[in-house]
Amino acid sequence: MAEGAFQNSDLEKTGISTLIEMLQQKLGSEGLSMQGCRIGADPQSTGNAVEAALPALVGALSRKGADTNGASGLMQMLDRDGDGNVLDDLQGFLGGNRAETGAGQNMLQQLLGGQQQRVEQGVAKASGLDAGAAQKLLGMLAPMVMGALAKEKQGKGLDAGGLMGFLGNENKSVEKKTGGMIGRLLDQNCDGDFDLNDMAKLAVGKLFGKK
Repeated sequence: MAEGAFQNSDLEKTGISTLIEMLQQKLGSEGLSMQGCRIGADPQSTGNAVEAALPALVGALSRKGADTNGASGLMQMLDRDGDGNVLDDLQGFLGGNRAETGAGQNMLQQLLGGQQQRVEQGVAKASGLDAGAAQKLLGMLAPMVMGALAKEKQGKGLDAGGLMGFLGNENKSVEKKTGGMIGRLLDQNCDGDFDLNDMAKLAVGKLFGKK
């Protein structure tokens, strides 16, 4: 197997999104509480918002890296903006000024493009947060998702082709977990076949062990 390739079996063995699982473990209840404090929301609403937001962000990453040109562009974006150290000191990141800078919002716009408002509305619907809080939370999560992908790229030695394969499998996991909901949410045609109220189905309390 060529250097930088990604083995499909890595994800197929678990059926779990590697990036979401990594972020779940890093965040935990303390991270959720810190995020809630930053956006002025209770832990349950924050957890519900994160459970809807992470699949959307990972799904958007997967779409961005779905072809050779996209994967190459994403490699450049990771080299420029992907900071795996964010996850090594997540409490420091969430407790400091970096969590609320314009960099996170810029990264969010690059990932979501024209679908940013739709995703923000979906996260708000899923959690009961207002639109401003949902946008602020997504801006905090975007650098974390990029940091997780940067760690995978470095740890597995992924080149553009390997990154494309890895993200393809991530997308399969996200689509399976959400019943194809994220794909419809991110539909570039916005053809009206997605009800934002359905986003509440993503906030089922499974990612962070809530009952």
